[in-house]
Amino acid sequence: MSGLDPLVGRYEIGSPDDMEAFGERIGGMLRPGDLVVLTGALGAGKTTLTRGIAAGLGVRGPVQSPTFVIARTHPSLVGGAPLVHVDAYRLGSALELDDLDIDVDRSVVIVEWGSGMVDGLRDQWWEVELERQLGGLGAETMCGDPTRAAQELDADAPRIVTVSRRP
Repeated sequence: MSGLDPLVGRYEIGSPDDMEAFGERIGGMLRPGDLVVLTGALGAGKTTLTRGIAAGLGVRGPVQSPTFVIARTHPSLVGGAPLVHVDAYRLGSALELDDLDIDVDRSVVIVEWGSGMVDGLRDQWWEVELERQLGGLGAETMCGDPTRAAQELDADAPRIVTVSRRP
């Protein structure tokens, strides 16, 4: 397996544009049969990263979160593999993911919220974990008013992206 192996490691991504550019780099490395699981809190940048992956693959957009439709297929505009973008958040089990009947062998498959759901789709896959800070003011808000939105995700904070091969 090669694919994203050269990218295995941790990266600090400073902006949504940088996240999209990183995704485009990833998209240029993916081939039919590749499976990527994206994990991270709401608003961490999973769909932004997927938009970049789509650009790198040269598929038809627009790429939006498939939360309510569960999966979207984006055909290639350049004769390559289609992108299947799945949001597994509303799925109850790996069996429900399997029921979507995704053509994993001939597609590049991106699964948001797919941790623990993709084991039966592929023997190996890549996991991309996106982390972002909670709260925007640092330590001074840790003991502050609990009614305040101290758990809000900081939209301006850089993201830490960790790429690893699984299992």
